[in-house]
Amino acid sequence: MLYYLFKYLQECGVPGSGLFNYISFRSGMAVITSLLITLIFGKRFINYMRRRQIGESVRDLYLDGQKQKAGTPTMGGIMIIAAIIIPVLLFAELSNTYILLLLFTTIWLGAVGFADDYIKVFKKNKDGLSSRAKLAAQIFLGIVIGLSIYLSPDILVRENPTISTEQVEQFIEEDGLSETTISPNDVKSLKTTLPFVKDNEFDYSKIAWFVDSNQYPWVGWIIFIAVVTFIITAVSNGANMTDGLDGLASGTSAVSAATLLVFAYLSGNAIFSQYLKIMYLPGIGELVVFSSAFIGATIGFLWYNAYPAQIFMGDTGSLTIGGIIAVLAILVRKELLIPIFCGIFLIENISVMAQVWYFKRTLKKYGCGMHLFLMAPLHHHYQKKGIPEPKIVARFIIVAIILAVISVITLKIR
Repeated sequence: MLYYLFKYLQECGVPGSGLFNYISFRSGMAVITSLLITLIFGKRFINYMRRRQIGESVRDLYLDGQKQKAGTPTMGGIMIIAAIIIPVLLFAELSNTYILLLLFTTIWLGAVGFADDYIKVFKKNKDGLSSRAKLAAQIFLGIVIGLSIYLSPDILVRENPTISTEQVEQFIEEDGLSETTISPNDVKSLKTTLPFVKDNEFDYSKIAWFVDSNQYPWVGWIIFIAVVTFIITAVSNGANMTDGLDGLASGTSAVSAATLLVFAYLSGNAIFSQYLKIMYLPGIGELVVFSSAFIGATIGFLWYNAYPAQIFMGDTGSLTIGGIIAVLAILVRKELLIPIFCGIFLIENISVMAQVWYFKRTLKKYGCGMHLFLMAPLHHHYQKKGIPEPKIVARFIIVAIILAVISVITLKIR
């Protein structure tokens, strides 16, 4: 909203109003605003939840420190969602299709997570929303995102971009990110970034190699939508499983969002994208503002969620942040890098699946089910080994930072 206000003021010749043209300025303001929202209003929100006795019901009371967590306010994801949406509404270009898709993702998954928490807290049903209902909501979101990328005239890839000296000067003057005009080279594309290979691109239509993509282009898009749906479901659930220790989900999510911010900035900058030989995505630079708000919201939430946590994010937060990270990665065409920069989410998911598989296999073979880990997800395995909770969280975040750096340098490692 402020973006359009200051754009009008610039047209009226008001000095200094042109500052809002710069995405770097607006993203900085988004970070500050989201931090202030969580820090200033977070304490009031926590006190309100305590007065209403909206607390967490802890199942694994035999784990060290878990008894003390019982009754801690939950549904803190509401803080995160508010701290994302408000700065985005203030500082982002709301006509941008990428921004609209992420706002829809935030609200949709926030509503699903809220329904799950509401059933657990107020209806006293520990199972919450059924797994089928959650899966259906995630599949619906995946279809919406996939179809939007397919149908929207604003989501394009610029092939063979060339930059003249005049354009370089213009990009430098306009922060390198403000070009949204359609070029003859802008096309609908099923290409995405493929790490560690020379050409650095993969076309989803090649999966259906047995079909003529020129005659039946919709086949490739069906495959793409299916992949998008799977990624959103997997990452969203991965974040949900990671949310088991104080500060773990919020800390690792902030690192993943920072990685995607870098990708959005580079892919939205014609100069950098040409130099790095990566896809130039017109208009994608606006996601820098959204990513900044996301980082500010998760870090601000970490202020109260760090050990010992004063509030938990609940499914309202964990499902939402996982879905946002997945959609961000898909929009910047870096979804095949998710196993790297979301490696913590991945290993947490795998640990649960491996634990269940090994238990069932040994039960069938020996008549007695055995465990691969002391407990799953993986962070509880280390907790059972007696490692203090803050140390586990710190080490997981350090690993997340290492994976984030590896993800960024894949832009040059081919």
